[in-house]
Amino acid sequence: MRRIAVRLGGTAVFLACWLCFSLATNVQASQARIKDLVDFQGVRGNDLVGYGLVVGLNGTGDSLRNSPFTEEALANVLERLGVNVQGANFRPRNVAAVLVTASLPPFARAGSRVDVTVSAIGDAKSLLGGALVMTPLNAADGKIYAVAQGPLLAGGEAFEGNASTLTKGVPTSGVIPSGGRVEREVEFELSQLETVRLALRDPDFTTANRIQHRINQFLGQPLAIALDPGTVDLRVPPANRTQIAGFIASIESLQVQPDQPARVVVDQRSGTIVMGADVRISTVAVSQGNLTVRITETPQVSQPNPFASGQTITVPRTNIQVEQSDNRMAVVEGGTNLAELVAGLNALGIGPRDMIDILSAIKTAGALHAEFIVR
Repeated sequence: MRRIAVRLGGTAVFLACWLCFSLATNVQASQARIKDLVDFQGVRGNDLVGYGLVVGLNGTGDSLRNSPFTEEALANVLERLGVNVQGANFRPRNVAAVLVTASLPPFARAGSRVDVTVSAIGDAKSLLGGALVMTPLNAADGKIYAVAQGPLLAGGEAFEGNASTLTKGVPTSGVIPSGGRVEREVEFELSQLETVRLALRDPDFTTANRIQHRINQFLGQPLAIALDPGTVDLRVPPANRTQIAGFIASIESLQVQPDQPARVVVDQRSGTIVMGADVRISTVAVSQGNLTVRITETPQVSQPNPFASGQTITVPRTNIQVEQSDNRMAVVEGGTNLAELVAGLNALGIGPRDMIDILSAIKTAGALHAEFIVR
């Protein structure tokens, strides 16, 4: 009896340890780093944009008659290079006007490289094989922060014949890897900050409160305060102001379990449905049935006999079939979670398109306890 009791006791201890390990693993899997939930003040990029020209195209550039701005920009570029084209009748087809966009990374220093995106704004057919001429990139304040230039990698190909054309991808847009050089730095001194603000990417009261408590628990003093659902204010201790980068690195690696309201996101164009795990439904009955009407036209030609007076006529033949699937009704119990809802709707043989209508009707009936977003 003692041996049996020991064995049972060991099994119980093993099961208890395994259960605790499983629960800890699930909790750990649902947590996220603070750096994946927030944006730190000042640690952000800046958008840049510029207007330039792509040259060297194989006859696929802008038609200057339909794009006069391309001709004007080309004339200005040539005049800056000492070439006078005033009054000259030149209409090359190897030039295209483009908009150049880039993102200036945070703390980018002068001389560093950034990727740029080039997009045609005229009637150019393809930018394949072209090269971007030196283009200044401006920020929202109107100042030049970078200059872009280099060969372009187009995103597709275009082929044209006398009777048909074939386009693969988007040949009127492309990228230049490391094609922009930073010329001006964004003035920002991280070491001068006495407080750091954490901006939540998805504002939520519960998540902000959890971030506040996790940071204060880590620091051992109440330095973090949740100002609103989207902002957590963090005071930098005096001892860490000389090493603020390391201080932020220690904060952003902390694990926090985020919380979000229940949402159902529907994309009508693609028929995509995304439902959160916290979606709940009250008791409701669902019925789904389809009515299919199929019309088939098989016209027949009636011809008169040889040497007979008459005309050839077309006799219409229409076949109409009406099919109605069996109507089935299912009761969805109250408190149903996401997995049970999907399993119940799939049991009715409902596709994504019909499921969108059913979810909309359930929301209208007040039985869907979640935010319903239609895109």
